[in-house]
Amino acid sequence: MSKPFASSADTHHQKARLVELAPDVYGYISDFDPNTGMIFGGGEGLAIDCRATPRLANEMLIEIKQVNSAPITRLFLTHYHAVRVMGRAAFTDVHTVLCSEGTRALIDERGAFDFESEVRRFPRLFEAVEEVEGLTWPDQTFPQRTILYMGDQEIHLEHLGSGHTRGDSVAWLPEHRVLFSGDLIEDRCALYCGDAYLHEWRETLERLAARNARVVVPGRGDAIIGEENVRKAIDSTRGFLDDLLGGCDRAMQKKDATLKEIFDAVYAEMTPKYGEWPIYEHCIPFNVSRAVDELKGLKEPSIWTAERDAELWEALQS
Repeated sequence: MSKPFASSADTHHQKARLVELAPDVYGYISDFDPNTGMIFGGGEGLAIDCRATPRLANEMLIEIKQVNSAPITRLFLTHYHAVRVMGRAAFTDVHTVLCSEGTRALIDERGAFDFESEVRRFPRLFEAVEEVEGLTWPDQTFPQRTILYMGDQEIHLEHLGSGHTRGDSVAWLPEHRVLFSGDLIEDRCALYCGDAYLHEWRETLERLAARNARVVVPGRGDAIIGEENVRKAIDSTRGFLDDLLGGCDRAMQKKDATLKEIFDAVYAEMTPKYGEWPIYEHCIPFNVSRAVDELKGLKEPSIWTAERDAELWEALQS
């Protein structure tokens, strides 16, 4: 018998909470649902990702207006995954959506496939999905970096290299040393690697570490406070990647090993260490599949469709 598909059996509602990280800088933090953020300055605001549906985005907007009523006029997408970007319609004051050129290309190439896949994988995160008006498209893109000035706030939007996806980018506030990492950094939460560039991800983490951030809002999990804790989170993210790649590489040494045999070997190695981390069971089949492809030389991740998701799950998690 197969395990429940991805996170389809996860019905536990998580209430996100607003956390002030620096003057006029906030994280909207869940236990292990995707985090978002808001930055205010000069009488306006910037949102960092916008949740999975307009209804969920409105929950965030209602809370932020209680501490800062300035209109949110710009929206930054850390990457293209639907669970982070489909709440756009709730942001009625936004005049500019920004993302990296790589993220723009991924929206065009696989955004619709990803939307359907993610709704099926994790339906709880798509409350009132019928209110989604369509894919979220950027108005402005940047190849590697752009700097926004909002009053006294200086905000660097930076693509430092591929990792979780080809287009990952972060928001960095150099004065406050606050970093919104998207899913490039996680804190004791399993990585999703289905669209990843695993070897490059480790290099991107080195560039992030060089920022010497004081505060990091990871993709999932609590805000990380303090340089030592930030370093530990980066190290554990890198460790997950190393264990995934190392386990797959060892299993692939067996002549004619099937994907199922490789998965079973990696699962046996990684589960004692990571099995209690949120979304581990959801992610591990997609992670092993992508790691095997990359180790075989397939540089670009294959597009995940709802049909491919189901076939892989049945093959590996039964």
